[in-house]
Amino acid sequence: MKVFPQDFLWGGAIAANQVEGAYLSDGKGISTADVLPNGIFGELKERQANDRAIKDIAIDFYHRYPQDIALFAEMGFTCLRISIAWSRIFPEGDEAQPNEAGLAFYDALFDELAKYGIQPLVTLSHYEMPWALVQRYGGWGNRKLIAFFERYARTVFTRYQHKVKLWLTFNEINMSLHAPLTGVGIADNSSKTAIYQAIHHQLVASARVVKACHEIIPDAKIGNMLLGGLTYPLSCKPQDVLAAQQQNHRWLFFGDVQCRGYYPGYMLRYFRENHIALTFADEDSEDLKHTVDFVSFSYYMSGCATAEAELNQRQRGNILDMVPNPHLPRSEWGWQIDPVGLRILLNRLWDRYQKPLFIVENGLGAVDKVEADGSIHDDYRIRYLNDHLVQVAEALEDGVMILGYTSWGPIDLVSASKAEMSKRYGFIYVDRDDRGEGNLARLRKQSFYWYQEVIGSQGGSLTR
Repeated sequence: MKVFPQDFLWGGAIAANQVEGAYLSDGKGISTADVLPNGIFGELKERQANDRAIKDIAIDFYHRYPQDIALFAEMGFTCLRISIAWSRIFPEGDEAQPNEAGLAFYDALFDELAKYGIQPLVTLSHYEMPWALVQRYGGWGNRKLIAFFERYARTVFTRYQHKVKLWLTFNEINMSLHAPLTGVGIADNSSKTAIYQAIHHQLVASARVVKACHEIIPDAKIGNMLLGGLTYPLSCKPQDVLAAQQQNHRWLFFGDVQCRGYYPGYMLRYFRENHIALTFADEDSEDLKHTVDFVSFSYYMSGCATAEAELNQRQRGNILDMVPNPHLPRSEWGWQIDPVGLRILLNRLWDRYQKPLFIVENGLGAVDKVEADGSIHDDYRIRYLNDHLVQVAEALEDGVMILGYTSWGPIDLVSASKAEMSKRYGFIYVDRDDRGEGNLARLRKQSFYWYQEVIGSQGGSLTR
């Protein structure tokens, strides 16, 4: 394998609500993730003082981050994608002043990363927001949240301007179409108009925050983050090709607005034909012109689309539901495995936006077995990641500008969809199960040493 560029960033990606724990420690407020204790697709549950949920402790990264960062450094990480829990900084979201204890925690975390020369890539909102903003204002359906989010962003930009130079606005912003409560803080059975109005407010907030970042940290770069929902036509029938194009438009729309600064014509047609009438403020069009510096995305699987009603049997994998591709294998959780799709997606996004790309999530959730001697042989994960990284190398050869790769997640964590520990992604095993039992000990898996070699060789050790 040819080596990757010397400035290519290698690392992993985690989310605050899936790793930190410390559920209400140091002034943290209740978040939307906290009231979905069984995951994105679980039932809403108002939290009581004496109840317990697996994410309340998660993997206790809040207290164990020095140990975990040392393990990341041992693998050779040059980048770690994290998120800041908005409810640690503004516990109820609408306060005038931030919570100092929350700010101090991330100061310490960034300082620990700096000790090892690991660059933080920070997501401002990763599947959580203060629950009080949903209760008092109706979530992102209310324009007031634009100002609350901008206040939060300006606060952390100012505080960490000398420590963080890479930022993302909203994690997988297009997932609000599939899980509105998690994405925009409105009921999952909301109308299309309500969902897209909330999304509009979020897109305006994202653009305002891009402007703020450029003002406060001129040498920083700020990007968006898309759930890469690559869809192929099930056949070469023109009707299937058109169906796939339209399905891809549903998620590319978010990138189009954040990269180009305006709503594309195909989306305006979709609104007209579906009787979706959005309310725009006078300043929104100007605000949206503040576009991102780079495009980041997650990629786990691809799917198909068809215009044939009898063949349109969609199945859920990850957060998306798509028609299965008959030519692809599946993971234990039914997610179709398509390494070549990553090269296709990289080329498509590069051709479309001509902005640097960053793969900020890619990984395999699987059940791992700890052997009697404490070893964990996850060759299936190695094979999955190797094959995807080979396609990243191919995209680089195609001329695509790629900033880096952060696997999801470098250490076992609580899954977003169903709050499981048994769906493990990490190079590092965490001793905790779906019932919350275990001593939280960390163990290096076989993939730990494999990724260490990949990074040390700048990708040269990858095999075709």
